[in-house]
Amino acid sequence: MVKFLEKGSSMVGSATTTAKRSNGFIDRYFKITERGSTVGREIRGGIVTFFAMAYIVALNPLIIGTAQDATGQYLGGGDEPNLAAVAATTALVAGVMTLLMGVVANFPLALATGLGLNAFVAFSVASQMTWADAMGLVVLEGLIILLLVLTGFRRAVFHAIPAELKTAISVGIGLFIALVGLVDGGVVRRTANPPVPVQFGVNGFLGGWPVLVFILGLLAISVMMLKKIKGAILYGIVGATVLAIIIEAIAKVGPAGAGYADNPKGWGLNVPRLPESWVQVPDFSLLGNFSLLGSFERIGIASVVLLVFTLMLADFFDTMGTMTAIGAEANLLREDGTPPHTQRILVVDSIAAAAGGAAGVSSNTSYIESAAGVGEGARTGLASVVTGICFLLATIFAPVVEIIPYEAATPALVVVGFLMMTQVKEIAWDRFEIALPAFLTIILMPFTYSISVGIGAGFVSYVVLTVARGKARQVHPLLWVVAALFVVYFAIDPIQQVLGLL
Repeated sequence: MVKFLEKGSSMVGSATTTAKRSNGFIDRYFKITERGSTVGREIRGGIVTFFAMAYIVALNPLIIGTAQDATGQYLGGGDEPNLAAVAATTALVAGVMTLLMGVVANFPLALATGLGLNAFVAFSVASQMTWADAMGLVVLEGLIILLLVLTGFRRAVFHAIPAELKTAISVGIGLFIALVGLVDGGVVRRTANPPVPVQFGVNGFLGGWPVLVFILGLLAISVMMLKKIKGAILYGIVGATVLAIIIEAIAKVGPAGAGYADNPKGWGLNVPRLPESWVQVPDFSLLGNFSLLGSFERIGIASVVLLVFTLMLADFFDTMGTMTAIGAEANLLREDGTPPHTQRILVVDSIAAAAGGAAGVSSNTSYIESAAGVGEGARTGLASVVTGICFLLATIFAPVVEIIPYEAATPALVVVGFLMMTQVKEIAWDRFEIALPAFLTIILMPFTYSISVGIGAGFVSYVVLTVARGKARQVHPLLWVVAALFVVYFAIDPIQQVLGLL
């Protein structure tokens, strides 16, 4: 008996030693103690970051999964949306790339399909080609960014664009996203009267239970964000969905139909009903759904170059700002104002952009919601590992997405649009040569329903006004090239007509 106890004591001591060694390795690898954190804080921070940004698993399918390409097909090549597949693959790519960020870059930064980028792919890119071609452009954009990172050229491109125009692009995309949210939520609707393009609600009045769900969801998210409740957007979507399910069970509202024609006060996308099963084997059929060079044959080299540049512009500028902001909040910035392992962070982010296209769910990018985890104490890549694992677990709950109507999810678009709009104060409105281009960039994105048009108008007008002011030397050579490409893009129809007469 004594020998057994001695043997058992030895086994316990061995296990304890092994655990210490394991924790020691984790601590040394992620530099947890060195950065003033603990394993517990990193785990909590990783979970909080997941809850703060998990809404993308529900939201991305509603943006790219419900849009048709130039051939009338939905993402995945079908005649009907396959939201479960988009949700599962969105969670898969987010999980893998966030894990990679944690292990390789050791930085508390999570990645997922980029809001704004996915809207641009859905409404401005896929509308001109097939979904496979559109995702091929996303892959191409990611590979180009990776090349720019590896060659050190990315920083040079970053400095070529005036800061105010970078800000204006983010603000314009924010307004574009907000408009999409208001339209899909039923608050703003198209009108049949030619002089008036849009109207408020149904015939100028709000009506129907779905709009009430949208308004309550928007107010709930706003109040929770005011109270600094982490995960407010996710909680808002879940709460609005539960309310929608209850309302549908009682009132039998039914679907709105295409363009709200059949039932203008019905649900805009999914009819909120409980699914037959809450979990299922994940559908990853979207993986590899891309054609790298197919877009060149369909829309031509010039248009491809402009679209790729627009994707690239919207992608890597946000990433540099995000990683700097997260590093500042975590007190990790070095003397030169850059976070540790900057090159690794940018490499992983670039790979994520290409991986999102290769998986058919749009470019993946860094999320500012990672700040929620940092606020909870996260300081290392272990938090990103935890967040990545949470995303991978979310892949089996894809059927849940199919019960979420537009009206429950789109309040998040309005809130995200507001957050992006707050940057407008950084624009020097007293300098006409920068204020007008910024203004055109901001308003033309939602008014023309095209992000690329807003960017192009801003670049071209900035070059013209700067030259007119006698400061042509201030225009970066790269910006001259980009502005010239946009001039060709805007005048492509008359140019083709002239070429046809020759």
